[in-house]
Amino acid sequence: MRLISPCLVALGACVFLSAAQAETMLDRADVREYLLEVSDKHGLDQHRLAGLFVGLDTNDKIIELISRPAERSLEWYEYRPIFLGEDRIAAGRDFLDEHRATFDRASEQTGVPPSVIAAIIGVETFFGRITGKYAVLDALATLAFDYPPRASFFRSELTEFLQLGTREGWDLGEVKGSYAGAMGWPQFISSSYRQYAIDFDNDGVTDLFNSIPDVIGSVANYLAEHGWIADEGIADVWSDAPSQAADWVTRSLKPSVAPADVAATGFESDTLSQAIAAGRPVSVMQFRTGAGEDTLIGYTNFYAITRYNHSRLYARAVVELAQALDP
Repeated sequence: MRLISPCLVALGACVFLSAAQAETMLDRADVREYLLEVSDKHGLDQHRLAGLFVGLDTNDKIIELISRPAERSLEWYEYRPIFLGEDRIAAGRDFLDEHRATFDRASEQTGVPPSVIAAIIGVETFFGRITGKYAVLDALATLAFDYPPRASFFRSELTEFLQLGTREGWDLGEVKGSYAGAMGWPQFISSSYRQYAIDFDNDGVTDLFNSIPDVIGSVANYLAEHGWIADEGIADVWSDAPSQAADWVTRSLKPSVAPADVAATGFESDTLSQAIAAGRPVSVMQFRTGAGEDTLIGYTNFYAITRYNHSRLYARAVVELAQALDP
């Protein structure tokens, strides 16, 4: 192993290599400055941090993957089959049955239906089968320092990961996850793990890698903290939507359409009536089906799902998987 550069502790005395010339990330001025800042601000051992980064280098595969995520490159008719296959539905029903008591307890505490909690886990990792093969430290470091479009976000997540792993006593170089640094069965990013993961089996440890109760409780807690409303619907398919519905479609995920305006077109549903009574705006969305388009009305609970993953495609996949799991 290469010796740790003295530049980490004596920045002013070093002649820095450029990023293009760097042998590893620790040879880079921006990385060393970041590590010193994190060490000073959060009380993390700088020598341990240096040991973590001395063997890291930019992972070009991660840059390639994050530049073309499925949520931005696929249409609904292409995206849906990935998550609504019979094998995933069957596995989800078995998962719900096996852990019914835990799902019911989480639902009672948060108001989130068991089928929705299970659908999130099913879409994210096929109920724990596919949790990610990339070293989270490698992924976050690559995106923090070599992916300018979102470098600020990923640098923040890298800091969260270093704090989280130190607190939990993880071997930070060995933690595996997605190419974007999401971890465990529910694929929480580091900041979400720190803020919303809970110890639902009461063993003193919050473990989203091995404790199914912690996974179930944490997903339910996340949705509850992001505005889930108990005993209300999520979305309605708007059959025969009038042409004016297209004018209400926006790029923003945040609901912005007055529900009374939708009702004025003649559309009716219990959930729409609840939205009108509460004065909560709705979203109007259109999805390509392969044979054309269909229109969906999304309510507050649909928006809560998009807080988990900022994609209408993702949220609709969760909704339809939940419906399949709880017919």
